[in-house]
Amino acid sequence: MDNVGKILELEALSENLLKSKSTSGLLRLKVLYFAEIYKNLSVSMIIEKLGIKKSNFALMTTELAKEGVIEIKSTEIDRRCRTICLTQKGKEELGAYKKQIEDKLGATSLEVERSLKVLTDYFNKIV
Repeated sequence: MDNVGKILELEALSENLLKSKSTSGLLRLKVLYFAEIYKNLSVSMIIEKLGIKKSNFALMTTELAKEGVIEIKSTEIDRRCRTICLTQKGKEELGAYKKQIEDKLGATSLEVERSLKVLTDYFNKIV
């Protein structure tokens, strides 16, 4: 199998794993996760990393903000630049979801953990 095929297979398998434990929608959980790990990243950079349309992201974040799951803030340097951060409610929702996935995955070896880190680092460099 070529590299493109391997990436497509990984994407499909990982999405199926993540969807199986999601009751609130995979995009919602991706937004929460990115808000958690990219605290100082602008909204436009998160949109780029997620690979979704700006309008879809705006609808999702507006809804999440109304629910009290995230806060949308303007940066101090440039008021036009916005960032998102999780509220306590958002942290709890994401934490519960991540625990469900971890429980399904079970114990992983150091080799698997290293491989996932290498893949993550590689994709972050090229995306």
